[in-house]
Amino acid sequence: MSIDVAGKPAFDAEIGHPISEKDVEHIIVTPQKGPTELKTSEDGHILYPQPSDDPNDPLNWSWRKKHLILFVISATSFLPDYGSATGAVTLIPQSVEWHMSEDSVNHSTVGNLFMIGAGGIFTVAFAAYFGRLPVFFWFTVIAFATAAWCAGAGSFESFMTARILNGFFSTVAQGGGLMVIKDMFFFHEHARKINIWSAFIIVSPYMGPLLSAFMLTRLEWQWPFWILTILTGLCMFAIAFFVDETYYDRRLPIEKQPPRRSRLLRVIGIAQWRSRHLRNTFSEAMMRPFQVIVKPTVLISFVYFFFTFAWVVGINTTLSIFIGPLYNFGLKQIGYLYFAPVVAAILGEACGIYLHDSVLSLHARRRRHHNGTFHPEARLLVIYLATPFTLSGLVLIGFCLQYGYHYMLTALAWGLYVFGIMITTVGLTAYNLEAYPEASGETAAWISASRVLGGFIISYFQVRWAEAMGPRRSFGVQAGISAGVVGLVVVLSVYGGRLRQWSGKLKFRTD
Repeated sequence: MSIDVAGKPAFDAEIGHPISEKDVEHIIVTPQKGPTELKTSEDGHILYPQPSDDPNDPLNWSWRKKHLILFVISATSFLPDYGSATGAVTLIPQSVEWHMSEDSVNHSTVGNLFMIGAGGIFTVAFAAYFGRLPVFFWFTVIAFATAAWCAGAGSFESFMTARILNGFFSTVAQGGGLMVIKDMFFFHEHARKINIWSAFIIVSPYMGPLLSAFMLTRLEWQWPFWILTILTGLCMFAIAFFVDETYYDRRLPIEKQPPRRSRLLRVIGIAQWRSRHLRNTFSEAMMRPFQVIVKPTVLISFVYFFFTFAWVVGINTTLSIFIGPLYNFGLKQIGYLYFAPVVAAILGEACGIYLHDSVLSLHARRRRHHNGTFHPEARLLVIYLATPFTLSGLVLIGFCLQYGYHYMLTALAWGLYVFGIMITTVGLTAYNLEAYPEASGETAAWISASRVLGGFIISYFQVRWAEAMGPRRSFGVQAGISAGVVGLVVVLSVYGGRLRQWSGKLKFRTD
């Protein structure tokens, strides 16, 4: 499939989506006259995909409706890591109440993390069969119930069961958010919208401990989980009233599109069930994630992010155990320290608004003598810019914890690391979306799974590892691993296009 601009391929989904240099730098052309006329935005951007003339096409929805849905989905994607990391602080009073060690209570967070990764895979598979909106709604309903269960649990066993179930269902917007972005926004808008969605995800694990630490200075440990329940309930109602079904098959003419029916029927899934014959069969939907992960570029991205993001989760879920005795910090002081990664994530989001598009323009100018085509691998260039921040942050954290440097330096080190991770996450997510746009949900789910599975593993032994080797050496090893896996990004940058051609297209019935 390609779109021609003045006889040249502007976008080819089969061989890497080449877009002309002029379009990457400016995305502005004068539409041709006649049957091949291309639709453009008000500011002159070529619209890809080309929208239909159907007002129900999500690409044709108003700016207000699109961004309201983006905000609700982003807010819902905030919940799983926020709730998971809340346990990083509540484990202190819980360990006293249940007469357990803090490290043992932390196993509930580890189980929650694992299910966040698994839940995203099921989210996109179910969405391919049942539709986007009902999966978002019903998963959030169950997330609401299990969050309340966490708050009301009377024993560690009950609490851990609730945490595991909550992790599985609360991750729906993290696993499926990229599908919604791809459904509603055009190619030239993707990076900035992913940047917004990712910012909610990256900042969420720090907001949980930050707010919980302040609450625990005056309230019982159950209150942070009641706040999680309230937030989940608000997102549940927002999905019911403001989010719409974003799946739209542009291969069908307008007169053959399934009827939209009432909002209630779309929210609970009856409307989508009646048109399920137009989408994947159940077995096809269940196999989609596994067809995606065997694609070499997706698998390499999974391994890279597994070893890059694992330390984010490990640091976040265990840092309160380190810094409490080191700096003689109470819960309030621990809460203040969590402002550092929150600010860093916000700065990373603000920087990314311009960085990702600027890198594409630079890439286009450099390819002036190479047919001026754009390939998804250009999205990976930002990772090289972000890596020095992540590596220096990890090394400095180790030195701070080893030698007891001033807590402000620890905060700075943590901020450097999170800033780099924010930029890396958007670059890698945008790359996989543009490499396989027909598998937007599946690629996002596997990237989400890689980060939480890495964190799931490291959380089990982060504390014991640092105690055995010393923080300086253990965090130094983590930095060394992070530096080593950048070689995988080099492989993708050089051979990614050829690997995608070799492995072939994903032949799904629906996007």
